[in-house]
Amino acid sequence: MNNAAARRSNLLVPEVREVMDIRQASDYLGISPDTLYKYASEGFVPAFKLGNRWRFKRSRLDEWMDQQSGMNVSGAVGPDQKKPVKAVL
Repeated sequence: MNNAAARRSNLLVPEVREVMDIRQASDYLGISPDTLYKYASEGFVPAFKLGNRWRFKRSRLDEWMDQQSGMNVSGAVGPDQKKPVKAVL
């Protein structure tokens, strides 16, 4: 790939930084900034405030996603188990 093509391809892929703002982190996670803001405010995702703005470390988000996916696998319902059913009112 020549230099011009490499520069063009870099424009298409956003740079993923270690510390991201809410827009960068929401793009990284594939959710809306509003949802990520809610999750950060509730302490659901690992985040910290720098001044009055939320910041997210990529490595912490990666660890958090690994933990979340691990919980889903271990909490899966086996073939001989039934899922709990909500009562219909």
